[in-house]
Amino acid sequence: MTDKTPTVETVDSDSEFLDSAKNFWTKYSKPISYIGTAVIVVCAAYYGYKNYVVDPKKAKGDDVIAAAQEYFAMDSLDRALNGDGVNPGFLKIESKYDGTDAANLSHYYAGAIYLRKQDFANAIKQLKDFSTDATQIQSSAYRMLGDACMDSGKKEDGADYYKKAGTLNDKDPFTSSEDLFRAALAYETMGKNEQAIELYKDIKEKYPKTEKGMIVDKYLARLGYTQ
Repeated sequence: MTDKTPTVETVDSDSEFLDSAKNFWTKYSKPISYIGTAVIVVCAAYYGYKNYVVDPKKAKGDDVIAAAQEYFAMDSLDRALNGDGVNPGFLKIESKYDGTDAANLSHYYAGAIYLRKQDFANAIKQLKDFSTDATQIQSSAYRMLGDACMDSGKKEDGADYYKKAGTLNDKDPFTSSEDLFRAALAYETMGKNEQAIELYKDIKEKYPKTEKGMIVDKYLARLGYTQ
């Protein structure tokens, strides 16, 4: 039978451990308590902020954007952008409900409106402030950015945005081929023929049954590319 009686060495070791732990707690108990309290306070503050500030703000933003969207659908662009005196427009929603989905979407709508008004600087600013994981909508924003940049003389930026639009949502052959074609034409007008050729080839290989896929050979031939 194994003798489990504690030895003098074991007792001394345990005693030293207990003394060390006691000294540690005596020295650091207040800072540890402060840290624990701080964590609780921060968590409680975040919970309160989310439930009593963020969530209601988000819900309110979702409600108020409806009127502006309706004006946009009616082609009443000034009211959509600036409001009607009762309902806020996209510009007010951006500032008042900053950080919400409604504010983010307002940047998209405002950018589209400024583009139609040919206010390209504001269109670019608004569309750059918009972002989404929905590839179809994001590619649309990139396409509008391409239009705004091209129309304001920023051809290289325009070509790059068209290319982003065409590669982001590649499951949509029609819009992807159209956007890549715009990018290729833009590069071609800048004399960047190699980049144009690569995009024309992408259209031919990936989207041969689209309208642009069926006519792209003549653009390749124009640049001296033959298979």
